[in-house]
Amino acid sequence: MPMKGSGQAASWREIDQWEGGTGWIAYPDEEMQRASHALVSDGDVWLVDPVDCDGLDETLAEYGTVRGVVLLLDRHKRDADALARRHEVPVYVPEWMSGVRSELSAPVDLIRRSLPDSGYDLHKLVDNPVWKEGFLYDEDSKTLVVAEAVGTSAFMRTSDERLGVHPALRLKPPKALGRYSPERILVGHGEGVMEGAAEALTDALDGSRKRTPRLYAQTAREFLF
Repeated sequence: MPMKGSGQAASWREIDQWEGGTGWIAYPDEEMQRASHALVSDGDVWLVDPVDCDGLDETLAEYGTVRGVVLLLDRHKRDADALARRHEVPVYVPEWMSGVRSELSAPVDLIRRSLPDSGYDLHKLVDNPVWKEGFLYDEDSKTLVVAEAVGTSAFMRTSDERLGVHPALRLKPPKALGRYSPERILVGHGEGVMEGAAEALTDALDGSRKRTPRLYAQTAREFLF
């Protein structure tokens, strides 16, 4: 099913609830399973790669005040602009993704090493002409936030994977993620991995190449049938 256009989703599902925030999947019937997250720190709420939905502001108000919107992938603009303008906050973008600034009407703040006052450090993951992606990691809560390189939606996983590497990165998996032992992994496509996250990440990275033919065959079958 194709992705819906911009505007508030009437149907959505809350996911990934933990002491440091929550997440949601707007348009739950979408095959891409676009996931958004609210990271909470001392009453500040950071929206990561968000898709807007009906009643979202009321849900966010239970966690605190929106401090900013964060983009971790250059093509994940989604509804960042609309939400930032509605809450009168900036869109925070990694400095190596500065080209996104011209595509947004909301104010943009470039971030280099960390998300201010959040506990999350920013790291570069992919930086080439067609793909620019960063990820966030909070050492205290051991929470890893990845936009696209890994995910749990069906198009990223073989049948025996809990977490999968993006099909376009399968032959050269993002090994930089292997330096971390997270207790939870929040992803931009699908529900997060909230238990056994470190083991799922190791398995995804180590098995990425050898499972590539299986994933491609699986995708082809779904496309054809």
